[in-house]
Formats: sequence, structure tokens, C-alpha cells
Amino acid sequence: MHRMLQRDARPGSHVMKQIRHSHKRAWLIVIVLLLAATSVIAAVRYSLLSGQGDIHFNTLPPGARLPSSAECARSVRESPSPESRPVNAQSNRTVGHPVKTGFFPPGDSPQAAKLTPLISGEFTGTTREILQWAACKWGIDQNVVFAQAAVESWWQQAQLGDWTANAKLCPPGHGIGADGKPGECPQSYGILQNKYHLEAAAWPGIGVSTAMNADAAYAIWRSCYDGYEIWLNDVPKGRPYHAGDLWGCVGRWFAGSWYTPVANRYIDMVKKDLREQVWLQSHFAQNS
Repeated sequence: MHRMLQRDARPGSHVMKQIRHSHKRAWLIVIVLLLAATSVIAAVRYSLLSGQGDIHFNTLPPGARLPSSAECARSVRESPSPESRPVNAQSNRTVGHPVKTGFFPPGDSPQAAKLTPLISGEFTGTTREILQWAACKWGIDQNVVFAQAAVESWWQQAQLGDWTANAKLCPPGHGIGADGKPGECPQSYGILQNKYHLEAAAWPGIGVSTAMNADAAYAIWRSCYDGYEIWLNDVPKGRPYHAGDLWGCVGRWFAGSWYTPVANRYIDMVKKDLREQVWLQSHFAQNS
């Protein structure tokens, strides 16, 4: 005890304490800055395989701090991509808009609502750049996004799908017969085939803006991936729903269920296009 008192009372000990406290504060500042940058650092890596410094966005874990729209825009534009879908030109130049309240369904965990203000569709670029931007913004591997968009629309924002004769499911301006099929209207729109009646709060953006379409689609994926879609345990499922399952949330996009046979078949389709990197194949560009 006496030795401890002596050590604390040595000349200049109060100065040493101040120095140590200053060092601690400095380290805390460094740690805070590093944490603030973690999302961008974790989301981005540069591929040396092509020798061109192509940017690549990876999947971020559940609950991770997500990069901002502006951060992702800057990162994407550091490595520009050519346009492979000229037909998307108008939609790629069209930005989105804030979504209305109620974008996420009542069956979601209340935490999902915090994602709503992040949806904006506020980006323009080539089709690949827009998909990269959405991948960066929502923390999902960009190649999964490329593959899923290929399955859904072959990367075409003008794609219409899930035709129905039920007029209640038709969005404004797309009533029965308005889009070329007598007696029917399309329910699904755009590069990810977002369904109007499930995403009415994001209309008309999901129909006219490539960025808005991808932004809304992967906001829903992130809600699922973060564990907020708790209703998935209340509908038929192949296994219990939980956070952090990338492929389960991909399958849920198509099937509205968790690892059911329909969801599994869709997952297999996306994995096939991912494995083959179909967006790099010559026939992909030829069929644009």
C-alpha cells in the first residue's frame, strides 16, 4: 500500500496522468472515425483480377452501419461502367422520390421503419452503375444483385410482368388493357419486378426510375436480412426465419415465403446466373 502511495505521489505524476488521458481521448477519436468509415471499407474492395481496379461491393452483416447514398455514388463513379442496356437510357436518367409512410408492412418488426427515409432513388448512371449503387447502399454483394436483376428482367427497366385481370391490382395509368394485353394489367414493374400493390408507397418511382426500382427492392432485402420480417415465421416455411440469411431473403423476394419449394427454385435460378456471371456473357449483351 505504501509503495502504491509513493508511486502516485512522485514528482510530475499529475502531468503523466494528463498525458495518459490525452492519449486515451486521441485514441477514442481515432476509433470513432474508423467506425464511421467501417461501412464503406467493409462494403468495398478492389478487384485486381482484371487489372482495371474494378470496384466491388460486398455484403454487410445484419445491423451494420450502411453507407449513405452519396458515399455510394462517389464510390461507383470512381470506377465508371459502360452502358450494356441503352434501352434503359430514359429510366436511368430519372431519379426517384421519397416513399410514403407504410412502405414496410405492419407485419414487419417496428425497426423496419427506420429504413424508410433511406429510400430515395437518388442516383443516375449506367444500368450496371445503378445496380452497384443499390448494392453498396443496402450492403449486398453486387454480383448477387447483377444475377437477380438478370433473372427478373434481363436488366430491363421497361419489363412488365405478373399480368392479372384483377383491376384492383393495377397501378394508376396502367388499367386493364392499357399496356397491350386485353383484359389484363401488369402487377410487376422494372429491373427487379417490384409489385405495385406491395410497394404502392414507392409508386410511380419504381415504374419509371431504374434507381428507384433497385433502391426499393434492396431496402426490402435489407429489412429481411436484418431480421425485421418476422411475419415470415407466420406463413408456410421450409425452416425458421432468422436474420443474416442472404439467400433466404433472395428467395423471399419472389415467393413471399421462407425456403419453400417455390423460393428454393428461384434461389437456384439466381445462383445459376451468379455462378455463370451471365451479365458478362456475349449473349447477354446481344439480347439487350
